[in-house]
Amino acid sequence: MMEDKQLISELLEAFVDKFGSTPQHLFHSPGRVNLIGEHTDYNDGFVMPMAIDYGIWFAVTPRHDTQINLHSLEFETSCHFDLKRFNKGKQFWGEYVKGVAWALQEAGHKLTGWDGYVVGNIPKGAGLSSSAALEVGIAKIFSELSNLNLAPEELATRGQLAENKWVGVNCGIMDQMIIAAGKKHHALLIDCRDLSYKHVPIPSGVSVVVMDTATRRGLVDSAYNERREQCQRAADFYKKSVLRDVDLAQLAEEPQLTGDEFKRAKHVVGENARALDGAKALADNALAEFGALMKQSHTSLKDDFEVSSPALNSIVEIAQATDGCFGARMTGAGFGGSAVALVEFDKVTEFCDSVAQKYQKATGLRANIYSSKAAQGTHKLY
Repeated sequence: MMEDKQLISELLEAFVDKFGSTPQHLFHSPGRVNLIGEHTDYNDGFVMPMAIDYGIWFAVTPRHDTQINLHSLEFETSCHFDLKRFNKGKQFWGEYVKGVAWALQEAGHKLTGWDGYVVGNIPKGAGLSSSAALEVGIAKIFSELSNLNLAPEELATRGQLAENKWVGVNCGIMDQMIIAAGKKHHALLIDCRDLSYKHVPIPSGVSVVVMDTATRRGLVDSAYNERREQCQRAADFYKKSVLRDVDLAQLAEEPQLTGDEFKRAKHVVGENARALDGAKALADNALAEFGALMKQSHTSLKDDFEVSSPALNSIVEIAQATDGCFGARMTGAGFGGSAVALVEFDKVTEFCDSVAQKYQKATGLRANIYSSKAAQGTHKLY
């Protein structure tokens, strides 16, 4: 992937060519990978993602009117609209920009216009939240240029509202929250019920490795919505509003809930416990314990929540059997995309090479495998 400095240089050059002056501000918004706690966020549960050192950069200059002009260096397309009057258009990246503006104005915020250029290096479709990085980045720009001083929680909830109600994707809050509140060298344990969070240090002797299977998610929206409905039916069975309020003892005591609903509940209840245990294990530098929880998480996602895929299972099994790996699991919504592994720092290069070779031999696919550091959440560089 292109280095950050080269991307920023090209971004600034494109801005000058388009607008005739250097941008007044530069913002960065990272992607994310989820270490543990999958499909729990929309059940008011616990998740533990981290921001990654791949992301989106925005070069911007404020305007004195209500016009938004944003150009994409990657896609060579533009988004133009007036904050006083705009409507939904065709589904392309500009709808996320308009959606965030709408969500902020729905909350009563007065926004000012700006000119901008955007570029990113988050792999598209790999389950690393390029859309949430765009949403939170746009919210941060509006917050800074319109003097709103929004807290990470509001940046996240406005971004989520834009995706839910404007773009039409029924996502949870996890992606936007980690991107808004991430901290270097830390993961983030988030309570998705009240958005309280705690930064959890990642031990210095390990690396987080993202393994893009080179497969893309098919039918994920319909399957995602189906899983949400099954979780809700399971919660209703236990006379709870969400599965967060069901515990393992209830699942064991009331086996009359059967079929898919029971399996979905079993995953969510178990995954909430794994996220809490995982945060403690990381903080205690108990890496073998954390790795075991990652393995349990993948098995549950494969067998009980049924959102894995042959490619994800293959790369996870290969990673788990490779020297230096504490644990690995699929990450994201599933059905394709990426997996994540926790690996000994000194063995990362050999790990990445070995997994790539064995995965290609097993599947015929070329995985994109890279180690990532825990990055800062969305912020203004200047």
